[in-house]
Amino acid sequence: MAPGFIFPNQPLADRLRPGTLDEFIGQEHLVGPGAVIRKMVHSGSLSSFILWGPPGVGKTTLATIISKQMDRPFYSLSAVQSGVKDVRETIEKAKKLQFFNKPNPVLFIDEIHRFSKSQQDSLLGAVETGIVTLIGATTENPSFEVISPLLSRCQVYILNGLTKEDLLQMIRRALEKDVYLKKLKVKVKEHEAMLQYSGGDARKLLNTLELVIKSEASDQSFTEERQITITNDQVKERLQENMAIYDKDGEMHYDIISAFIKSVRGSDPDAAVYWLARMLEGGEDIKFIARRLVILASEDIGLANPNALLMATNCFQAVHMIGMPEARIILSETSIYLAASPKSNSAYASINLAMDLVRKTGNVPVPLHLRNAPTSLMKDLGYGKDYKYAHSYEDHFVKDHYLPEQLNNQQFYTPADNPREDEIRKRLERLWQEMKTYGKK
Repeated sequence: MAPGFIFPNQPLADRLRPGTLDEFIGQEHLVGPGAVIRKMVHSGSLSSFILWGPPGVGKTTLATIISKQMDRPFYSLSAVQSGVKDVRETIEKAKKLQFFNKPNPVLFIDEIHRFSKSQQDSLLGAVETGIVTLIGATTENPSFEVISPLLSRCQVYILNGLTKEDLLQMIRRALEKDVYLKKLKVKVKEHEAMLQYSGGDARKLLNTLELVIKSEASDQSFTEERQITITNDQVKERLQENMAIYDKDGEMHYDIISAFIKSVRGSDPDAAVYWLARMLEGGEDIKFIARRLVILASEDIGLANPNALLMATNCFQAVHMIGMPEARIILSETSIYLAASPKSNSAYASINLAMDLVRKTGNVPVPLHLRNAPTSLMKDLGYGKDYKYAHSYEDHFVKDHYLPEQLNNQQFYTPADNPREDEIRKRLERLWQEMKTYGKK
């Protein structure tokens, strides 16, 4: 490094972290003029919410800005490093502030999807009574990862990956505002490689920019008067020298799980095991992988082999009990079984069709003969009248109408072309005959 020029230990992404909503780049639908979070800050009324979005789009920064601009005490916990004890200690600190007539503090929990049920349960009382205002951050769908009682007390706001213009604006700001980079003559001749690698992640973009600049400035002959010109080839070269095998919080995380899922769906056990190994070597959460296998078993295999869901569910339970390194064998066995299994998405397609119709037709009344009749009044009104109990008939089947009258001709399930569903098709056609047609479409 040239004498007299010293890069700080603090990363560029931290040095450039915005301090106000006006400095925040991206997420205009949340922080732009008239948007929901800006309204909350300006009104002084803050409710608990969860920020859901990919890495590096500003979840932590946004929580910090909100607490700062609203002059709220700010506590931060990481779900990776904190337990129930840490949560309770933080809540106790927040309780003590009530005696000083201060506004309730913001409790920010990063990666809240990694909190166990008991950890999430420990938050409920404090959130419900207003001891803290919770801001959670997650890269996973909170509907699956956050317990219902906590989710019902929070709004969910979706953050998007940063756009090309957002990322270019960050590069310009770094070169114009950072006190260290301003001392250097930096010209970005080509930006495509930096943007492509960042994948919409601001932290990754700024780290890449700083890495390339540091590499150029490390030359013994370098002087601050010499211009640093950044090109695509230069970026690729530096990244290849420094890139980790697997970034479990970044773009590669999503790319590799996508390749894994598509390999299982495509019935290629060799590719499935390879991508599984990539994830395991990179330190991916084994429960994350097992959850995806459960989803795969029902979405892509379904009724072609109902045992697939049983195996995937047992896999999830087993890896939770066993842990690594032995969990790798269980995940491998399940991945190979699912990849080698016959495939059907008929259950997936059926529920999508049914939900689409429900959204279009609304709450169509339940036919009277199918309604529950626990009281004499309901029976007098015709609830349950003329219902035919299927087990009282031959083959445990009786022809009847089970859909609302105006939807009687609707069909959602079409058996796929595989041995198991061929049997299902034949049985349904034999039972329903002219009433319904379960032929191939």
